[in-house]
Amino acid sequence: MTSDTIERLTQQFRTNRTRFNAFCVSLSDEELERPVQDSTYRVKDFASHLATLDTELTRWFEAVSEGEINAPAQSADGSPFNVDQWNDARVAERCDWSLGQILDEAAHNRAAFLEALSQLTDEQIEQTFHFAGDNKRDPADIPFKLFLFGLARHDPIHVADMLKALPERAGDPEIQAWLDDPAVKWYQNAMSGPPKR
Repeated sequence: MTSDTIERLTQQFRTNRTRFNAFCVSLSDEELERPVQDSTYRVKDFASHLATLDTELTRWFEAVSEGEINAPAQSADGSPFNVDQWNDARVAERCDWSLGQILDEAAHNRAAFLEALSQLTDEQIEQTFHFAGDNKRDPADIPFKLFLFGLARHDPIHVADMLKALPERAGDPEIQAWLDDPAVKWYQNAMSGPPKR
């Protein structure tokens, strides 16, 4: 039986992805191609990032189910995992994809992601894992459940990024309400400024 916490998280993942897809589809081709301030990504590239990261998260969740909480610190072949290099490579591979292709891949990957998430137990998500860090954040030991609650907001977090190139969209009351979330604001603050490493 799936835990109540996982069920709540699953619903939040589903709701945010539905809103994210609707936001992306509402954008014109010109808007999707705009470069985003303080980023190497275009607006559309954030959709590619969200679509592809689910594959690594699924691998991690499956490893947690098997007792390997620190799987995100290693690649599938056992080498150290660099999330920034991985993300950038996946986005580059999809630079010429249409939004439709990106969202189709995202739907496929999200289904596997939610299935892997549903297999986690309350005991497993109460563990602490080692975050290896990225180019803006230092390594740290993080409660897995706290990470999951933040991850459930990954879509609006990157809508906030996309809006840096879409000032005419930023005043939309529905979008403002969606992004009015402490976790979204914390992440935007944490990721601001130049890379630290």
